[in-house]
Amino acid sequence: MTKKIDAKTAIITGGSRGIGRAICNELGRDGYYIIINYRSDDKAAAETLEILRNNKADGETCRFDISNSEDTKRALEDIIGRFSNIEVLVNNAGITADGLFIFMTEDEWDSVITTNLKGFYNVTRPILENMVKRKQGAVVSISSVSALMGHRGQANYSAAKAGLIGTSRAIASEVARLGIRVNVVAPGLIETDMLGDLPRDFIKGMIPMARVGKPEEVARVVRFLCSQDASYITGQVISVNGGMH
Repeated sequence: MTKKIDAKTAIITGGSRGIGRAICNELGRDGYYIIINYRSDDKAAAETLEILRNNKADGETCRFDISNSEDTKRALEDIIGRFSNIEVLVNNAGITADGLFIFMTEDEWDSVITTNLKGFYNVTRPILENMVKRKQGAVVSISSVSALMGHRGQANYSAAKAGLIGTSRAIASEVARLGIRVNVVAPGLIETDMLGDLPRDFIKGMIPMARVGKPEEVARVVRFLCSQDASYITGQVISVNGGMH
């Protein structure tokens, strides 16, 4: 029987770029072995791993599509089989398909709900089962200010991200006595690819702090929630939005 790797381990979905990459770096500094999940961008994932190693951390890349149940099951069975100390799961992967609701296609609705919400189920259920057996763990999911205040053209995204909040609170109450904490971070407008070509001056006018957030500012909150400094915090939503909500 192959001996399991006992390094304390963190799985970050959508970890190859943006907020996910920043989370990988923050948790790497805390001594976690980082499993960088990504869907398709091999180059970006490899760059994230290189950054980790340059910062004296370690990890590996793991390519699978969280919206695909079978693909995710195979990948997680391998991870759970190899690692004995999975302490942290960060559900960061997500997509958008913006448009006014009355013009939104069924595919645009389904793809966002499936990736952002069903993907949460596909990843979290088996990892949480592993944490329950060990009576230890922290799960942090990345929601959005869109879940709290609703943004025009993002009905599908708002629904999915609000769903993450509701399900995280329910699960937190189920596993709190088992030593597992489940929390949510809700970023506002953060400097990532998701902002695309939106005019920055217009965006800044929407934010009381008058600037776009940095991925690292979200990642530091995630790092806190995963640490023992947050040992009595569960079922909570922490906003990182410069005062938008």
